[in-house]
Amino acid sequence: MVISLINHSNGTISDEAVQETIRAINRQITEDFEPYWSFGATLRLEGRSGAKPSAQSAADLRGDAIIYLWNQADVEDALGYHDTNNKGIPFGFVFTQLSRDLGEPWSVTLSHEVLEMIGDPQANLLVAGPHPGNPKKSVFHWFEMCDAVQAETYLMDGVALSNFVLPLYFTGEEERGGRNDFLARPHKGTTLQSFSINPGGYVGFYDPETHDHDTYTFKDDTLAKQRMRIKNRARGARRSTRYKLALTPENKRASRLRTVRTDGKAR
Repeated sequence: MVISLINHSNGTISDEAVQETIRAINRQITEDFEPYWSFGATLRLEGRSGAKPSAQSAADLRGDAIIYLWNQADVEDALGYHDTNNKGIPFGFVFTQLSRDLGEPWSVTLSHEVLEMIGDPQANLLVAGPHPGNPKKSVFHWFEMCDAVQAETYLMDGVALSNFVLPLYFTGEEERGGRNDFLARPHKGTTLQSFSINPGGYVGFYDPETHDHDTYTFKDDTLAKQRMRIKNRARGARRSTRYKLALTPENKRASRLRTVRTDGKAR
């Protein structure tokens, strides 16, 4: 899989800086991600068919998927640009404004987006697992690589990158000695559990009983709530297909941000 990256930051981030980050992310994919998941991709910077984002041809795309590096979180304009030029092609956006609001380097946001595109190019895969607030109930979790540990980062060649979950994370039973995320940082003496979250992270799922999508985080996790509010400003930039297909016509409202206590009980 080749992912084309188009730098539409209009000089905010130089192509040289983008290339340094791409080199680090490609190392992350090859050396860290692919050995666990057994599938990978190559991220590469492409040229632009125009100085500004506009309704032009699909000349910018030279791979299998596309990610746009964009300044303002003008989601409607961004989506319009994508739909005009590359309809039906796996895509993502990295809004530098949202990265600043999140307080993280744009390289972390790009790493997050790239890994999740590799795992679920069309943003439509779901995995059966326990409901966060009721383990006896089954729901369908989003197949997302980074959301559960999205507040955790590490360095590759001096470039900040996103932590990510491992295949055992999506299993119903804990395996003794198993690892559920790459960094395996302990929190209160415990590393990440399957279908759970670390501080600052969240888990999203589709509930077949309510025909709705929900996003859960811990009750007092202000960082996760803040991140959700900021990221919700660009909700449609990648998950729009999932929402359109999964929700019934009578229930096409935005997903609700809910919380669970640290003991796992619903608030």
